[in-house]
Amino acid sequence: MTKKTSRFELKKGISTSLFCLFLVTSTSILPAQEKTRMIEKTLFGKLSDGREVFRYSLTNESGMRADIITYGAIVTNLFVKDRTGTLADVVLGYDSLQAYVKDRAYFGSIVGRYGNRIGKGKFSLDGKEYQLTVNDGQNHLHGGIAGFNKVIWDAEPIEGKDGPSLKLTYSSKDGEEGYPGAVTITVKYTLTNENALEIRYEGKTDKPTIFNPTHHSYFNLSGSPTNTILNHQLMIAADSTTPIRIGLIPTGTIVSVANTPMDFRTLTPIGAHIGDKDEQLSLARGYDHNWVLRDYNKQIRKVAEVVEPTTGRVMTLFTDQPGLQFYTGNFLDGSAKGKNGIAYQFRTGLCLEAQCYPDSPNNPTFPSAVLRPGEVYHQTTIYQFTTK
Repeated sequence: MTKKTSRFELKKGISTSLFCLFLVTSTSILPAQEKTRMIEKTLFGKLSDGREVFRYSLTNESGMRADIITYGAIVTNLFVKDRTGTLADVVLGYDSLQAYVKDRAYFGSIVGRYGNRIGKGKFSLDGKEYQLTVNDGQNHLHGGIAGFNKVIWDAEPIEGKDGPSLKLTYSSKDGEEGYPGAVTITVKYTLTNENALEIRYEGKTDKPTIFNPTHHSYFNLSGSPTNTILNHQLMIAADSTTPIRIGLIPTGTIVSVANTPMDFRTLTPIGAHIGDKDEQLSLARGYDHNWVLRDYNKQIRKVAEVVEPTTGRVMTLFTDQPGLQFYTGNFLDGSAKGKNGIAYQFRTGLCLEAQCYPDSPNNPTFPSAVLRPGEVYHQTTIYQFTTK
């Protein structure tokens, strides 16, 4: 196994460094194999009102590359080596801005203000009830109709000793999609020299609100989205889940994974039990559930691992969050024409979304997602890539 010990496994926190600015503007992407750490900016497209959307390509010392656009803070491409050193794109997405504007699958985006679902779009805070936009049946999903995934973010490229970064900022107005308070969020993507995509979030508000952003890339470590993710092997460091009812809203209970298809405590093929006659799997058409992660103390720890046996790619997930939503692309049906014209079929991508539990504002026993004036929301989630 060509895997070196990660600094994330050695330390509970991540040291910060002084950064200097380095920006190259061009109309083409440098070859991914060029082993030069850099940031490259290109025009990705224009919205119907003429506003420009830019793509920033981050390349680290080993040639790994992440492409990120200012629309939706979306990771459009992520080129990762397999065990032979061959680079391939391991995330689903589109070739054009127009496709992302029309997209309803949240490919590669930052979602929020509240990632995941809120039952009937309602919650109470400090004695006042709020009604959010309803955009998923009777429920509110991923921030509403025009959440963080449907806006243009301000971008600041940063070249640092740990690897190139892109800092993205968005200011959400009071009342946007029904949420109280004006909120400012910053998301900093860093492509580290240890081949990790590190995502750091900060958020501030001027009124009490709820806040639970997350990242929504669909991964396929085979490097070919014509393959399903059923032979990917998954480990989740969780002994229990929050089961769902109709509408994919948690029941409010916490249930052990033991002797159920939800048991991923050791590396298990995703397809091993996905076809079982199980009520939870039937409700979601597969896996679309929140796992209650072990050892939650607001510190970064390893919470999941994905292995693709054919290519040898390994993705290890670290986060400081209490929950992890595992989703198996259950609503991909071939209608989304992705990069290179490929139609994304059923179960050709998986999501691992670090977050607070779904519908937490309506379940007082769940971790709180409340953010108040004077507080600063912090989250760090890391997707690290190795091979074996």
